[in-house]
Amino acid sequence: MSIGLLIVIFVIVLAFSGLLSMAGLGAAFLFVPLFYYMGIPLQQATPAALLLNAISLLAAAISYWRAGMIQWRIGLPVLILAVILSPVGARVSPYVNKSVLLSLFVLFLLFAASMMLFYRQKAQKAPLSRAVEITAGGGVGAVAGFLGGLLGVGGGNFILPVLNGIGMETKMAAATTAVIVLFSSLSGFLGHMTVAKLDPVFLTVAGVAAAGGSLLGAWMMKKKISSRQLKVVIGIILYVVAIKMGYDVLHGLHVL
Repeated sequence: MSIGLLIVIFVIVLAFSGLLSMAGLGAAFLFVPLFYYMGIPLQQATPAALLLNAISLLAAAISYWRAGMIQWRIGLPVLILAVILSPVGARVSPYVNKSVLLSLFVLFLLFAASMMLFYRQKAQKAPLSRAVEITAGGGVGAVAGFLGGLLGVGGGNFILPVLNGIGMETKMAAATTAVIVLFSSLSGFLGHMTVAKLDPVFLTVAGVAAAGGSLLGAWMMKKKISSRQLKVVIGIILYVVAIKMGYDVLHGLHVL
C-alpha cells in the first residue's frame, strides 16, 4: 500500500470518525464503501471498518458509563445477542454472493440515510415489563449483530431507532447503543479475522486516525453544533454513497 494512499486513508478516517462521533455513531457503514472504492478488497475493508468502529466508540462508551447514561436493563440483552451473532454473520460473509452482499449494503445505506433525515423521536412511553425488555432487546440484538457482522457495520443504525422507538430517551438510547456497537464491532472483527488477512500498517494508520477523530469530534461537540444539521449532512453523504455503489452493482463494475 503506497504512502499516498495511506495519507488519504488517514485523512478520511480522521474526518469521518470525528463527524460520526459527534452524532454518537461509529463510522463503519461509511468506511466499508470508502475503503472499497480506494481499491481495498471488501473482505479486508469489512473487518478493518469494524475495528475502527470499536476504537472510535471506546472513549465515548467510557464517558457515557461514567455519566450513568447506559440503560443496562434493555441494553444487556441486545449486547449479548449482538456479540454472539456478529461473528456468525462475519463467518457467513465470504460465502455470500458478492453482488448480493453489496446490494444488501446499498439497502442498509439507504435505510441509515432515511433514519438520519426523517426519523423523529417518539414521546416517552410507560416502562416496559422485564419480559418485553428481554424479548425486544434479544430480537434487536440478534438481527443487528448478524447483519452487522455480515455487512461489516456495528449495527448502531438498526439498534438506535428501535431503542428510541420503544420509549428509551434519545440520549440514553445513543449511549446504550454506543456500548453495544463497541462490543459487537469487536466481536465481528474477531470473526472476520479468522477468514481475512489484514495489512498491519493500514490498520495502524487507520486506527490512530480513528482515535484522533473521535477525540476531535468530542471536542467539536462543545461548540454546540446542531445535531439536526449534522444528521442532514450524514444522511446526504449516505445517499450519495448508496447511489454510487448501487450504480456500480447494477452495471457490473464491482471488482471483487
